[in-house]
Amino acid sequence: MTRTERQPARLVLESGLTFTGVSFGATGERFGEVVFNTGMTGYQEILTDPSYYGQIVTMTYPLIGNYGINIDDVESRQPHVRGFVVRELCEWPSHHKQIASIEAYLQENQIIGLAGIDTRQLTKAIRSEGTMKAVITTSDESVASLIERMREAHIVDAVKQVTTQTVYRSPGAGHRVVLVDYGMKAGILRGLLERGCDVIVVPGTSTAREIMAWRPDGVMLSNGPANPLDVPFAIEALRELIGQVPIFGICLGHQLFGLACGAKTKKMKFGHRGSNHPVKHLLSGRVDITAQNHGYMVDADSLADTPLTLTHINLNDGTVEGLAHKYAPAFSVQYHPEARPGPTDANYLFDEFIAMIEAVQKGSFVPCQDATI
Repeated sequence: MTRTERQPARLVLESGLTFTGVSFGATGERFGEVVFNTGMTGYQEILTDPSYYGQIVTMTYPLIGNYGINIDDVESRQPHVRGFVVRELCEWPSHHKQIASIEAYLQENQIIGLAGIDTRQLTKAIRSEGTMKAVITTSDESVASLIERMREAHIVDAVKQVTTQTVYRSPGAGHRVVLVDYGMKAGILRGLLERGCDVIVVPGTSTAREIMAWRPDGVMLSNGPANPLDVPFAIEALRELIGQVPIFGICLGHQLFGLACGAKTKKMKFGHRGSNHPVKHLLSGRVDITAQNHGYMVDADSLADTPLTLTHINLNDGTVEGLAHKYAPAFSVQYHPEARPGPTDANYLFDEFIAMIEAVQKGSFVPCQDATI
């Protein structure tokens, strides 16, 4: 299909701001929350990241699709975005691993792409007004009618939509880790398997009793979509787990860990989504460049009366990036140590989790020390 054969398409924001371009992939209409990602590469991992469930993702880098789609860079079994927005779509991708173009991939999975709009203007609008509802459409329906319908569109039970429905095992000879899947990226599982762990992946709806029935040496809490307050069953399970077994939480898992310990979370204006966020470890002074994808955060002001220590902060805006329990073997980070896509600076956190498990088994675990900014 050539560019001249593509249908005109629009992105209409809840504010009424409208962008007109051309569609690629599927046609029709898709409602979702419009967000932006600043990564220069990694669009395939972004498309298949379950944390993007229900969202229309805008790539700020101007040219997307130049290396096509391959079989190695998927983070789940299917893409989860509602729509995909780019400035310029590469017509003729080239890479030795390529098996399809991004256009063919979106068409196969019935996802609408929009190309040819000013993504810089769109990103500035999101930064100014915050994330908001939007729709990509190839119809000529009026803007007023589209806005009325998008305000009635809601994402419900996001975690239940993306979590595994059955327990499965990836065997290894090392420590047994139960990985709670709230919308898990494959890179997290890969990070554990590379360290020889015997991994049991369980649904995000699992109770503490169901998790502990596997007699784990440690529990990993995965990333996932939506508001952490919409996952009360996970918070309840975590309250029971803390102190029973070593815990490591990532992204949504980090937010749920904070809530289970009495902290509060709040929605960010436009979130962190990209692969270049600097994070400082307060105790050591180490700075890592990290991959991030979240629209909610733990409120730093709510930590005072909790058994939590602030361990990491974002150097761009000072937001909470890491927590550790003052007494129990449990810690969490807001960013993605497995990257996929992004830098691997923080990959060592998997090793720290294994070290914590071994310290608990030896009776030599020492809780995290307090740190100050």
